[in-house]
Amino acid sequence: MTTTTSTQTSPNAVETTGSRFSSVMYDPFLWLGERRGMRATRHRLLSTARGQVLEIGAGTGLNLPHYPEDIEELVLTEPVEPMVDRLERRRAALGRTARIVVAPAENLPFEDGSFDTVVSTMVLCTVTDPDQAIAEVQRVLRPGGRLLFIEHVRSPSAASAHWQDRLADAWAGFADGCRCDRDTLSAISSRLDLASWDRARWRGMPRVVQPLVIGEAVASA
Repeated sequence: MTTTTSTQTSPNAVETTGSRFSSVMYDPFLWLGERRGMRATRHRLLSTARGQVLEIGAGTGLNLPHYPEDIEELVLTEPVEPMVDRLERRRAALGRTARIVVAPAENLPFEDGSFDTVVSTMVLCTVTDPDQAIAEVQRVLRPGGRLLFIEHVRSPSAASAHWQDRLADAWAGFADGCRCDRDTLSAISSRLDLASWDRARWRGMPRVVQPLVIGEAVASA
């Protein structure tokens, strides 16, 4: 496959000292979780991506090795400039064809109905406005297009959810804005049709972010 890349910058791109530090620490912090199952989970889900594919909040590119080689196009968005630098380095090292666009999930610079597949993995916990981000996903998906998601969420256990609520602000301060208490599945299902989903546990990570939802949602025809 010929390797090409095109990096575009949105006026809403973000770069802060904290974001630069987070970009350096992101992969080491997730290392144990990747080893204890998340890498295999990414592979199972993303192997089903088809057609023109958009990933929102691509971060440092941990999903890149798991996309099928035969997809028509791969577009990666990421709003944080230091993350984009690492994303581009990983893309180049893997020799993957991809277009990188510096933009937030809440304001995607694409026409309506541009993509067959949108991917979101541990993104909707951190975006400023998850409802707007999901609305944008719905907008850029073609009718019948699919959102593939892996997101950590508010626990269905009352006891665990209690601790997530208590620690949510502290966790957000530590994890660069990540919220451990969001009911992301309900937010997704408010705009897209849930086709299949499961609950799981993010092994190797702090308990407040261990509850996961993994699945597929479809844009109405």
